[in-house]
Amino acid sequence: MRPLLSSGNIRFKAVGQVGRARLSQRRRYALAATAQDAKDCDIVIVGGGPAGLALANAVRLMGLTASNQPVRESLRIALIEAGDLSRVRQWSSPENMFSNRVSSLTNASKQFLEGTGAWNNVEETRVTRIEEMQVWDGVSDARITFNAEEAGFAIGGRQPPHMSHMTENLNLQRALLRSLDSSGAVEIIDNTKVSGIVKDTERGGWPLVHTSNGMILRARLLVGADGPNSPVRSYAGIESYGWAYDSRAIVATLFHAPRLTGFQTPNTTAYQRFLPTGPIAFLPLSPTISSLVWSTKPALAEALTAADPQVLVHMINAAFRLPEISVRHLNRVVLEKQQQISADAILEEVRWRERSHNIDRYSAYSAQVSESIGVPPNDAELVPPVVTSIQPGTVASFPLRFAHADSYFGEDERGSRTALLGDAAHTTHPLAGQGLNMGLGDAQALAECIQSAVRVGGDIGSRTALLPYARARYFENHKLLSTVDKLHKLYGSTLPPLVWARSVGLEVVNELDLLKAAIMMTAGSGSGTLNGQFKRRDASAWAGAAKVVELAGGVVDTARLVGKTLEGAATAGFRNLINATGRR
Repeated sequence: MRPLLSSGNIRFKAVGQVGRARLSQRRRYALAATAQDAKDCDIVIVGGGPAGLALANAVRLMGLTASNQPVRESLRIALIEAGDLSRVRQWSSPENMFSNRVSSLTNASKQFLEGTGAWNNVEETRVTRIEEMQVWDGVSDARITFNAEEAGFAIGGRQPPHMSHMTENLNLQRALLRSLDSSGAVEIIDNTKVSGIVKDTERGGWPLVHTSNGMILRARLLVGADGPNSPVRSYAGIESYGWAYDSRAIVATLFHAPRLTGFQTPNTTAYQRFLPTGPIAFLPLSPTISSLVWSTKPALAEALTAADPQVLVHMINAAFRLPEISVRHLNRVVLEKQQQISADAILEEVRWRERSHNIDRYSAYSAQVSESIGVPPNDAELVPPVVTSIQPGTVASFPLRFAHADSYFGEDERGSRTALLGDAAHTTHPLAGQGLNMGLGDAQALAECIQSAVRVGGDIGSRTALLPYARARYFENHKLLSTVDKLHKLYGSTLPPLVWARSVGLEVVNELDLLKAAIMMTAGSGSGTLNGQFKRRDASAWAGAAKVVELAGGVVDTARLVGKTLEGAATAGFRNLINATGRR
């Protein structure tokens, strides 16, 4: 019986081999047919977010000098976006209403966008300068203040010194789209998903991008600006390492009273308090409107977003003002009662806590100060204005994670002619507000690589052309990513030695104005470019705060070393005492 079965198996195997051979032949014919129907492009960008749109603008409009003529005239560029970009083009909002997704653009990012011509389409009435930033420890109240004027930031023009600009992501995205639409040099394919990417083995291994509308694009260079779950990164076989934080970010648009002219500075100061559950940030958008980014534990984020918006209002005011022990108590109250708690009940709890801490009702640290009329208290500049309400429909939350790709371009045969930028290459905690700036820095550096390759007649998809991009950006991004991750972990601890060490580091740096200015000028100052034509100088207070944390980390290491030394000295002394007693 065995021989019969064996021969049958052999025959079945042979038939299977023939079938697979025929199937493989049909697949080759089909692939050849699709490859013949493909549209050739020099650059295919997958992703129509700010990073992808900025790259398209930078490649097409990188300056107006004669040396850039080859770039503008020869490159065929296509951009694929799964969403409906017509909604972005038509986006409009009343002047007293703002989107809940905002970003802080460093001066370097703004200069880059100006160089591409895209900034001309930004609605500047919806852009606010950040002239000062205050950051403090929620446990010890150690504080550091960054002030653009004191640091000597002379930006030029009639505007006062400032560190960055706050604006809505939609305002920036619409400006980038308008710039591309007016040029007509980039083919924008929206409402279209990437259904698959394969390699054209008969034409130099160029990627063939298959779309949901049946179009096939053959790319000399395929750029993934398609977010954390990047299909381009998957096609290239580039691994990404990272982890999910035990946190969610709550975002909302906040209404508050204006600063009093003559008594207070305008609403151009950003505030951030580091609580053990996560940082809470207050970001100005207009004289009476600001944006909230509050990173906290998932259960608390879920409870706050589901509660009455006025409950969230009172919790925001308390999170910036009350001692950490009372904030912790309020968090427990919200978690225990969930949606059953009323705004009046939580407000009464806040007022009781203020009385228990002997907080004067006329102090800026009292949520009742907004009810008083007259000269603001002396400490009014130390905390943000009291929030009075939240713009309807703007409360939302999203999970937070850290991720960094192993490479920014496909280095082996499988992933050749691919490059990653923005969230496809890296994802960071929003506490430093640098995610968008990192993506714009990527776009700037990659655009310059493309320009350099075209100038010398090189292949823009080759490893030789893309390697300088990775060298310019990978380490710069990694430094910021790792520092922000350390910052999140350092301020998530309530251990007394760590609290003492980080507080000492923060307060010492705050007293040294020259050191603060130097930190702000060097934070993120790597050019991220090849020849420095668009030299980046990100004088960002957020990145500066990250530098301070590095210093604080040094203080922590010193504290540990001193602690071990003292422990050793104490142990030795105790032993000597026992020995001396024994001899007596």
